[in-house]
Amino acid sequence: MFERFRRRDKPAKTTSLISSLTRLKIGHVLFRPSLIASGIALAVTAAGGIFADYQNRIVHQQSDRAAVGKQLGQVRARLESNITSNIQLVRGLVAVIATHPDIDQEQFSSIVSGLLDRHSQLRNIAAAPGLVVRLMHPIDGNERAIGLDYRKNEKQREAAFRAVNSGEMVLAGPVDLLQGGRGFIGRFPVFVNRGDGTSRLWGIVSAVIDVDRLYADSGLLAADLPIDIAIAGQDATGDGGAIFFGPADIFDNEPVLAEVPLPSGSWQIAAIPRGGWSDAPANAWQIRFIILFAGLLVVVPISIAGGLYDQRRAHICELRRRQSQLQKLSQRLKLALDTSKIGVWELNLTTSELTWDRRMRELYGIPYDVEPTEYGSWSARLHPDDRARAEAEFREAISSGGTYNSEFRAALPDGGFRWIRAMGAVHDDIGGQRYIVGVNWDVSDDILLKTNLLAAKQNAELRNRELEDARAQMEYNSLHDSLTGLPNRRFLDQHLLCGHVHRKPTALLHIDLDRFKQINDTLGHAAGDAMLVHAAAILRANTRTGDFVARIGGDEFLIATTSPTSEEQTSALASRIIEQMRQPVPYDGHECRFGVSIGIAMADTSADDCGQQLLVDADIALYRAKSNGRNRFEFFSASLKAEIIRNKSVADGILKGLERQEFLPYFQPQFDAETLDIVGVEALARWEHPTEGLLAPEAFLRIAEELNVDPLIDHTILEQTLWQSVRWKAAGISIPRMSVNVSAGRLHDTDLISYLESLAFEPGTLSFELLESIFLDDRSEAIASNFDRLKSLGIDIEIDDFGTGYASIVSLIHLRPTRLKIDRQLVQPVVGSDSQRRLIASIIDIGQSLGVKVIAEGVETREHAAILRDLGCDTLQGYAFAPPMSSERLMEFVRREQWRKAA
Repeated sequence: MFERFRRRDKPAKTTSLISSLTRLKIGHVLFRPSLIASGIALAVTAAGGIFADYQNRIVHQQSDRAAVGKQLGQVRARLESNITSNIQLVRGLVAVIATHPDIDQEQFSSIVSGLLDRHSQLRNIAAAPGLVVRLMHPIDGNERAIGLDYRKNEKQREAAFRAVNSGEMVLAGPVDLLQGGRGFIGRFPVFVNRGDGTSRLWGIVSAVIDVDRLYADSGLLAADLPIDIAIAGQDATGDGGAIFFGPADIFDNEPVLAEVPLPSGSWQIAAIPRGGWSDAPANAWQIRFIILFAGLLVVVPISIAGGLYDQRRAHICELRRRQSQLQKLSQRLKLALDTSKIGVWELNLTTSELTWDRRMRELYGIPYDVEPTEYGSWSARLHPDDRARAEAEFREAISSGGTYNSEFRAALPDGGFRWIRAMGAVHDDIGGQRYIVGVNWDVSDDILLKTNLLAAKQNAELRNRELEDARAQMEYNSLHDSLTGLPNRRFLDQHLLCGHVHRKPTALLHIDLDRFKQINDTLGHAAGDAMLVHAAAILRANTRTGDFVARIGGDEFLIATTSPTSEEQTSALASRIIEQMRQPVPYDGHECRFGVSIGIAMADTSADDCGQQLLVDADIALYRAKSNGRNRFEFFSASLKAEIIRNKSVADGILKGLERQEFLPYFQPQFDAETLDIVGVEALARWEHPTEGLLAPEAFLRIAEELNVDPLIDHTILEQTLWQSVRWKAAGISIPRMSVNVSAGRLHDTDLISYLESLAFEPGTLSFELLESIFLDDRSEAIASNFDRLKSLGIDIEIDDFGTGYASIVSLIHLRPTRLKIDRQLVQPVVGSDSQRRLIASIIDIGQSLGVKVIAEGVETREHAAILRDLGCDTLQGYAFAPPMSSERLMEFVRREQWRKAA
């Protein structure tokens, strides 16, 4: 059965191999012997044809050149004959003159007229005895030549003397004639015998040969001349001379050449066929067709015979290749079946004969000596639970004539079972019988693995659901506050304040708990957490359905209303929250009280407000509520926004002003109450604004403190004050003491002392003015330590604005400042109020009892000065004596002592 299956499967399995062999055959054709023989025959035939065509062209060219040479010879002979005959006529005249040197014009004309007939090309003849033309015929038209002296004429002198020196006739030309036209000029020297065997030069005879008549009589201008002619050798200079007749390119086109001999040289005449040489002979295509036909008679039979021979060889090679490939495929199939442990079966649907191979018997547990020969042998081995389904799938495949695929269990003799996967296909053989052929293999391990994978998949899906629930819980926790259960800031940003959300807030209430830190610090974090939960419950209870409550910070909450609302409704909501939040909250036997400050921002329904901007506006309003006393609410407004913008502009200006050194000190003198001598100056900070001019601290100090740059301003004022003190001393002006204001931030600076130690100043000349509240209420160890170090450096400490804070007498005793300054609010009413005088007197008494000097600021009139002096005040400062001024004005003020004149 195995061999029969292999033979049936051979055509399908060898399809790709046949394609490969076909491609090998196509590549092999290039090396067939028949093609080589055909190629050789074709090459030999082509070479013979090319040689024959070449010889035909050579013969054609030789024939053309012979025809041209024949025509050229005829023209050359006529030209030579005409030139020679003309020269011989003139030679006769020369002989006559040599024997009759005294010939006159009449005799000369008589002789010459006989020479100028229609058979010659002579145009005129002139005689020049003594090299001067005196005889001419014909005279008409040639009068200009009579009297020509060859010795003086530059154009003809050289040719004339060449003839005289050579003693031979010289032919020149063609040249342009004085009489008009062109001609060849033959100059003949005439010598006369003296009688003693010597001769003398008589002169020259010049004969003009008409160019046009010479060319016409020689046939050069004939219309039916089949050749083109060019002549070179002007002035009889041969092939090296200039071309004087015909196109010059004839000499470059392989012409037929001939020489025309002349008495004093030669001309070279060249000719080519009219229209140029013809490359192809007239019979070229006839010869080529004959060659092609002869080649076909040789090549075609050889190619046909070679092709038949190659076809036979190719068939033999193809047969051998297919046999070899079929053997390889059979070996591969057997090896694949053996190694894959696949069983092969075949059922003859016509005879119901069943054939199994060895592996099929192993799969179903059938002994080797038992031959299953019918369908029932397979059906009996099926597991009872799978038999009905497996048989139905097998019958369906047979009835449809399609492919067969099935999985089932086979019952084994030992009581076990094995999972089998079956595949097959229905086909008809050549004899018309119908078969179904297929394979079976053991997939028990696959089914087990599939079962395990299915269980693992179910477990993974369960685990994924748990992870998804955990992820959802984590996501919920990340978006909500764990203590109050309210949404947090992240939830707020994602679902309410982003630009793409659908529910936009109509109002935001930013809520901050007041006095929460005290509860957290005194009763612990558990109490603080209880207060936060209580606050969250109040906020939930006071919001409507659809409103949004979130905890966005430690003690900060936010309410966002998403439904339409008004300022009245929002104010009522804020009032309710404030009222309920101030109610006491019992906790662990304590009643905890705290309040809230609320900033409110209303959305502009006519504009596309961004939720983030609305939150910024609410935060600004909250800041205003806290700064106005807490436990209240404030609405964000345009004026508040303008103030914020203004503050932002001032803040930016302060930072730039620090970079550009725009902050400088103005100095207000301080005077001894008794002598009115200047005892010091107070350095007051001023900002020289680039656009707004000189600004006092009221315009920038609060914002500078918020920016935490007031220590930098103090630093700048101190250094400039010390620098100005150097200038004063150099100018001879004595200022005993300089007072500068110092902020609280500088007092907490642990590097303050090291910085002061790096400055140059005399001990006792520098004082630091500190606000009363900072100086006396802050018990910081760093401040106390800095006070002691300041005193050791010789820097006095002054209390500024004394009487406006909450200082205690104990603090004065403990810290012992050098001076205290009574605030102007206490000084102003002293003129009209006895009680105010007694208050001032009490402060002065306290200072004197503690050894502290007292300064009164805000002294606006002389009456103020007198009263304060009488009350025992030590130092006076105010506009009654001098306003704050620049360093330059101060120096001028001190030099002139203007305050004494006013006093």
